[in-house]
Amino acid sequence: MNQLITRIVFKIPCMRRKVLTAAILGELRNIFSLVCVRFESKLLEFDGEADHVHLPVSYPPKVAISKLVQALKGYSSLIIRKKNYPSIQKNLWGKALWSPSYFACSCGGASVSIIRQYIEQQNTPD
Repeated sequence: MNQLITRIVFKIPCMRRKVLTAAILGELRNIFSLVCVRFESKLLEFDGEADHVHLPVSYPPKVAISKLVQALKGYSSLIIRKKNYPSIQKNLWGKALWSPSYFACSCGGASVSIIRQYIEQQNTPD
């Protein structure tokens, strides 16, 4: 079956506060991978900085990207907020981990290796 590839970016609300740590990013990678499996999709790569994450995802054409994004953001926010990480408690208020918006672009013109290389170059927090 043909798969579509899209690069998705989620950002933290509150004027780019430094919230995501290496431990949180590791947990997010696992959460996003599990959600992708439920949608017959695959997380191709994952990385981020203290205020945003990049997720290139391969998914079947029958999956609406908006539904996939809703599940990725909703489930990850729920799980991470329940863990009570100090950086999140200190810098975020309310129940949302992610900004209500997201960025998604088709990766039809770029190879997966080029996308991976770009994402691996992010300034991952310690």
